[in-house]
Order: sequence, then C-alpha cells, then structure tokens
Amino acid sequence: MPADQPLTLGTAGHIDHGKTALVAALTGVDTDRLPQEKARGISIELGYAPLELPSGRRLSVVDVPGHERFVRTMVAGATGIDLFLLVVAADDGVMPQTREHLAIVELLDVPAGAVALTKRDLVDDELAELARLGIEELLDEGPYGGSQVVEVSSRTGAGLADLRVALDGLAGRAEQHAAEGPVRLPIDRVFTLRGIGTVVTGTLWAGTVAVGDRLAIEPGGREARVRSVQVHDRAVESAGAGQRVALALVGVERTQVRRGQTAATPGTLPRSYRLDCRLRVLGSAAKPLRHGEVVTVHHGTAETPATVVLRDRPELRPGESGEVQLRLRRPVSAVAGDRVILRLTSPQVTVAGATVTDPAPPRNRMAARAAKAEPKPAPERPGVPEAALAELEARLTATPLQPPSLEAGDAAAVAALVEQGRAVRAGRDLAFTAAAFATARDAAVEIAGGGGSVTLAQLRDRLGISRKYAQALLEAMDANGITRRVGDERVLRRRARE
Repeated sequence: MPADQPLTLGTAGHIDHGKTALVAALTGVDTDRLPQEKARGISIELGYAPLELPSGRRLSVVDVPGHERFVRTMVAGATGIDLFLLVVAADDGVMPQTREHLAIVELLDVPAGAVALTKRDLVDDELAELARLGIEELLDEGPYGGSQVVEVSSRTGAGLADLRVALDGLAGRAEQHAAEGPVRLPIDRVFTLRGIGTVVTGTLWAGTVAVGDRLAIEPGGREARVRSVQVHDRAVESAGAGQRVALALVGVERTQVRRGQTAATPGTLPRSYRLDCRLRVLGSAAKPLRHGEVVTVHHGTAETPATVVLRDRPELRPGESGEVQLRLRRPVSAVAGDRVILRLTSPQVTVAGATVTDPAPPRNRMAARAAKAEPKPAPERPGVPEAALAELEARLTATPLQPPSLEAGDAAAVAALVEQGRAVRAGRDLAFTAAAFATARDAAVEIAGGGGSVTLAQLRDRLGISRKYAQALLEAMDANGITRRVGDERVLRRRARE
C-alpha cells in the first residue's frame, strides 16, 4: 500500500472504555467537543482526527464515543472505513457493547483491525491477563481471530508507540481505493459558514472530488457546484476515496440538504423505496427475524424504518442467511454491493447485516422468484388458514390495548394479518389490531394537537394502560410515519396532521 494512499480508521467499543482519550493521546486532537463553525474556514475535526504513523502514512481516525453514534457513524463509513480499532478497558473487560460493535464491524465487512487494551495503569498483571483472555476468546469466535492486542495507557503514554506500529502494519496491507469512477459522499453533517455558504462533510466512499465539480444531492437530484474542498482543515484542490472531506457547495441552501443524503456524480445513483438483499441474521440474535417485522435500516448515513419481506419462509433463525426485500418508509440511494445494517425497533439492538443485490427492484420481484422456485405441481403456495388468523385476531381483540405477547408459532399468522391491514406489529413480541392501533393513534393526535407533542406518560394515562404498551404503541407510530421522536417526546408528522 503506498504511504500516501488515503485510509480511514474507525474506533469501536463499550461506552467509557477510553476511545476518545486514546484518540487524543495518539493524535493530539480532542474529538469530544462541541461543534464550532470557525470563521477562518471549514473545520471537520469534530469526531475526526489525522493520525501520523511511523512510516509516514496518515490515517483519518473516526472517533465514535457513544452507543448510538457508533452505529450511525460506523455505518456512515461502511465502505470508507478500512480498519477498526476495538477499545476494551482493562478494568472492565469485554462488555455487551463490545460484542455488538465487533459484530457490526464484521457485518460491514471491515477487513482487519487491532485491539487496544486501555487503562492498563489502573489494573495489576492478573486483571490485565484476564481481560486479554476475554478479548482473544471474543476474537476467536469470528473472522478477526489472531488480531493484535496492544496494552496501552492514555494517561501515561505506555504502549502508544507499539499501537502506532501495529496500525502501521495493518495500513501497509490494506487494499487500495479506486480513485476513478463516480463520486459518492454520504453526508454526515451540514452547516453554514459566513462568507462560505453551505458545507457538507463525510467520508468519500468512491471517486475523486475536485473544486468546480458539479454534484447531485441524492435522493432528490438537486445539483450544486463544489466551491472548495478541505481534508482535515487543510484546503486542497481535490480529494480521493477513503478521505474525510468537507465540501463548500454553491447552489444549495442549508435547508435543502440533510444528513442521510449523498453527494454524487449526477445521474449515477437510483432513488428507491425497496432494496433486494442477501441478509444474514447474527448468530447471537435472541430471536428469529420474522416476515413482516419492522426494523430500522442503516445505509451510509441514512436510517429509515422498513418492513422485512421473506417470500419463501416465515422467519430466518439466528445464524441463517436468505434473500429478502426491504420495503423502506423513506427512499435511499444505493448501489449493488452496498452493506446495510438492520436493528430492531424494540429493543433497539442490531439483528442482521445485508448486502444489496438490487438497489431498485420492482415490488413483485421476490414474489416472481419465489413462484419460479416452487415445484410445478404446486405453483401457488397456500396461505395461512383463515381459522388461524381468526384465532390470533380473537386473542388480540380480547384485551385490545394490552394484548398478550405473541407466541413462537404466531409468526406467519401475524405477518398475514399485517399484510391484510388487520393488525399492526409493535416490536418483536406484540401486535395490535388495526382498530386498537387506530384508537391509540387518535388519542396521540388529540394530545399532540393540544400541546404540540405527546409523551409516553400522557398516552399511558389517556388509554389507561401500562408503560410497556404505551411505549410499544408510540414506537409503532414512529415506524409507521405518524410520529417522530424528539428527546422524550413525540411530535406529529405532517401526514398525521392532515
């Protein structure tokens, strides 16, 4: 790998395990600070820092200090992050988020990385060895077995030189980015600077972007001209794939571009509400991924609720793979080969990863494939018997606003009720009849109409139900585009107010 080849390193690890302190010790940049719009020019140092390595190579470090920020930021650099740095505190060891973050790294197909065993100065040799054994056991469960583990202390500086050498070795073996081809820059931040205008930042997934280029903001197609390009606060004429960049744009207002869109070469990205994918459920998932399940799909910097469509089976069990169609509530712009992450809406955990096989399929593509795969004597697969649907519907209707939890054998029946508009799914274990959901929706709309928003407590008290069911109903309203969560409140979307 040439020493001047752009590469991006992404951190991962449990909260409070010292990711930000380690990045600061390695780079001299404190990435955990409030965003500042500097009058002297464009700054993209927030969350990002350049790391000089012994060979002269320079990595762009993406620091992700929190749980939710990990998912959004790591997915934002799905094909832009070349290496990972898993951070594990010696006084804590492997924790639940350590496992989830490493699983996401694997689902995104990040090729290689290293582990920093931080806070080494706080523990004795015995505790450090126990933490190291836990890390090695975790790594051996997947494709990263044998990755180097380096003991460090951000406070004393011990081990930092060894970690730089380890990262340098990984960078030297990393694959080279292709500089040619269309530009793709998933946008993770948008702001305005006086005298400069609208600025977007992100990790450049593909192509080379230069001053004077015309780019389209997708989905949407609005075009803009690149006024200036910066890489880590340094003005450049052009930037290549793999680099963290900031672009000042002419022809687009701050209100006309948002996080989740992509700046791309005009005419190169489709806009679609559907993605055909090859999906793999995590082996550590607690339950199967079911047909009709509502999930959150993360692609690039975009995230959107989606319904999982499985045409040839009712569910995919942990560790299984299969062809699925993701039907999105908001459009995305993807290409074949892109990676996406699926997270449940309740509880909010990562459940699967997928590779896009068709970024803009027709709605009935999977149905056609399934029909083609059926044996000729039985060209039409029988549906769920009406008696089974009626039995489940009766269970849900008995206590409509506090229905019983779904049973293991209900997957096909609840999916059929959802497809027929007779029920609404709320997380993995609950479903409400359409009438019950409408009652809750009307109550939320009425409450929000008076105060501008609705809280979980207000809906709970209005309907006379427990917190569990109020939360499930509000999350289902979020997923169905009725409400949008802002802090601890929900505000109505436009469609619910009409």
